[in-house]
Amino acid sequence: MSLHLVTDVHTEINKTFPTNSYFVSGTYEYYHYLCDGFDDRGWGCGYRTLQTICSWMKHNYNSAHNVPSIREIQKILVELEDKPESFLGSRQWIGSFEVCLVIDKLYDVPSKIIHVNKGDALETILESLCNHFEKFGSPIMMGGDVDCSSKGVMGVHKDGVNSKLLIVDPHYVGKEESKEFLHRKGWVKWQPLQDFLSTSFYNLCLPQAKPHCKDK
Repeated sequence: MSLHLVTDVHTEINKTFPTNSYFVSGTYEYYHYLCDGFDDRGWGCGYRTLQTICSWMKHNYNSAHNVPSIREIQKILVELEDKPESFLGSRQWIGSFEVCLVIDKLYDVPSKIIHVNKGDALETILESLCNHFEKFGSPIMMGGDVDCSSKGVMGVHKDGVNSKLLIVDPHYVGKEESKEFLHRKGWVKWQPLQDFLSTSFYNLCLPQAKPHCKDK
C-alpha cells in the first residue's frame, strides 16, 4: 500500500522559539492512528511513533528497509523473544524499550534509554535531549505509565522553568493532514515541561543515528 503522509510536521511551529531551541534533523513522515487503514485506536500510539522514527531512518540513514507495519513490528518482537507468540495480532501496546529493540534489529542502531522516575522533574534530562538533537538529530520516542500515551519528541526549547518539548502526537484520526491544521488542533505542539504529569514515570528512547549517512 502506497502511503502519502505529510512530512516534517513540526516545521513552521519550530519558528516560534528561534533561539535556545534544538530540533530533529532530516525528513520524516507523520504516522498516526488509522493512517494506513489499520484501526489501532486506543493502543497503537507506540507503534505509530516507532513508524515515524523508522521513516526518518529510511529517509536519512538507511533506505534498505521500508517502514514496518504494526504486524511486522509485532513479528520482530516475537522473533527476538521479547514477546510470546500470542502477541502477534494482539492489541498490546509497546513502549520505548520495544522501540529500542526494533530499531536495533532493523537498522543496527543502538538507542539510549532515559528513565524519569515519578516525581522527578523533566528539567533534569533537558540537557541530554538538547545534546541528542545536536549530535544525532533523530526523533525521540517518549512514553509513560499514568500518562501512558506514547508520543514523538521533535525538539526542545530551553528556557529554565518555561522550557518546552516539541511534541508530535500519533493519536490523531482523520485525513486532514496539513501542517496548519495539525498545529491548530494541537496534534503538533510545544508542551511546557510543567504540563507533564509528576505522578507518571517517563521512558525516552533516543536512537543514536546521525542523518545523511546512507552511504556510510
